Amino acid sequence: MLQLQNYINGQLVAPTTSAYLPNIEPATGQVYAEIPDSSVADVALAVAAAEAALPAWRALPAEERGRLLVRIAELLERDLEPLAQAESRDNGKPISLARTVDIPRAASNFAFFGTAAQHFASETHFQEGVALNYTVRHPLGIVGCISPWNLPLYLFTWKIAPALAAGCCVVAKPSEITPYTAFLLSELCIEAGLPAGVLNIVHGTGPNAGQAIVEHPAIKAISFTGGTATGAHIARTAAPLFKKLSLELGGKNPNIIFADCNLAEAVRTSLRSSFSNQGQICLCGSRIFIERPLYEQFKTEFLAGVASLCIGDPQETGTQQGALVSEAHLQKVLGYIALAHEEGGTLLAGGQRVEVEGRCAGVTSCSPRCSKGCDLTAA
Repeated sequence: MLQLQNYINGQLVAPTTSAYLPNIEPATGQVYAEIPDSSVADVALAVAAAEAALPAWRALPAEERGRLLVRIAELLERDLEPLAQAESRDNGKPISLARTVDIPRAASNFAFFGTAAQHFASETHFQEGVALNYTVRHPLGIVGCISPWNLPLYLFTWKIAPALAAGCCVVAKPSEITPYTAFLLSELCIEAGLPAGVLNIVHGTGPNAGQAIVEHPAIKAISFTGGTATGAHIARTAAPLFKKLSLELGGKNPNIIFADCNLAEAVRTSLRSSFSNQGQICLCGSRIFIERPLYEQFKTEFLAGVASLCIGDPQETGTQQGALVSEAHLQKVLGYIALAHEEGGTLLAGGQRVEVEGRCAGVTSCSPRCSKGCDLTAA
């Protein structure tokens, strides 16, 4: 059984309470790791480490900070395959998606911001005969980064890398549902020689570790991606403390299909936006509006594309649809399907839990089955 650790002051450490949470692989329903159930005390240790590291990190030339971030990017690229396997196992997404999108983009985040910090430019304003006004930017201080479960390493690094590049220190919390790649990032930061305390990764739940990060007076900014209700709570907590906030919350994205579109491209794009990562993406096309003259043809071709999607073990290369991330999320999806029935909706594909053979046998998910003997008739 894997036992993940917090990354505080440059070291992998156990939580102060010695309490751990189970980490469940969505595709099998089995516990395969334990993660720290961190508390206020763990966050306090992380903040203390960041405070101690901040003066030297802030004073380090941007070029030298950049070299360290680029080195982390190189290590992420080197370990692409084990990281992809870890993310697929942790999240339930197809390993092909982790290989081609999540892990490469995580590496790109560090590479991009590692070089971008060296090329800052600002405007100047000439006050004739009096002065020249210009802007000088300084690191804000310690930044709290709280990331979601759908793109675990990609969005985690999207928050961390720019903060580090700007000369800030970071206390970060990955989702407790998908913590594995954040732990592997900790190990790579140690290998890269990132100075102790510059980045601290604290695992745990939102009410415990997350709330402690948001409330801590030494943390000057919060970056959060997740649900709208949680974002509203963070805003209520942080606003009286005058913390800077970056909140990326829920949405409801429509795909709009006009009759004069390139139909094949519109179908491909709608399939990708609707079903990538089992639909668990910020850009998910959760509604499709179709101009009436094209409606029947688009529907027919879209459903044919849905029928061709292959569900299976996320760790197998041919799988296009893996497992939903958790039992709670599965029940949420099933609840929406039940509501559609209650409101008189017509189900055109899927709508039932799917039995998958092999390693995932006995575990059910909620995605439309593939064309290999899968039933797509309305429930």
